[in-house]
Amino acid sequence: MVKVYGLVVLYKGVTSATILKAAYDLQSFSFFQRSSVQEFMTFVSKTIVERTHQASRQSVKEGEYMVQVYVRADNLAGVLISDHEYPNRVAHTLITKLLDDFSAKVPVAIWQTGDETTIDFPVLPQYLAKYQNPKEADALTKIQNDLDETKIILHDTIKAVLERGEKLDDLVEKSNSLSMHSKAFYKTARKTNSCCNF
Repeated sequence: MVKVYGLVVLYKGVTSATILKAAYDLQSFSFFQRSSVQEFMTFVSKTIVERTHQASRQSVKEGEYMVQVYVRADNLAGVLISDHEYPNRVAHTLITKLLDDFSAKVPVAIWQTGDETTIDFPVLPQYLAKYQNPKEADALTKIQNDLDETKIILHDTIKAVLERGEKLDDLVEKSNSLSMHSKAFYKTARKTNSCCNF
């Protein structure tokens, strides 16, 4: 099951990283484990950001989790914690969009001194909810799935026509709307491309 557990925005200082805003979805953990899991995710987020160079991305496997990290050139960093099934491209797309929106709404001047209580960025939980399904969140993935569905429907339609006892060759012969040239072209192409049978 594809799952995003946490989104964290941090500022990478000279010696340490500071969490500016975070959102977690820990519903899949038992109530008594949630605080420990959140502390672990916070620790891992800070540690990986501190060890990531400016203007670079990393994907780190930690146990059963994937931690996707992007530290921008201005030291603003984003972390996405998910399971192994979550696509890396979608994760990094989300982090980039998240950091762009964060930098547009939160002034640069307060990044170094701010923390979770002083920074107002209420849309982070909405990002976490929206990107739970990477197919809906990522346009390319969604288009690919739509094309796959269309291809399946198209193949099912052709099979249904052929199952009714009609052959494509017979339909072409019966068609009065095709000119003689079209019919000749079809027959020649059919002979030439005999490997392309449905």
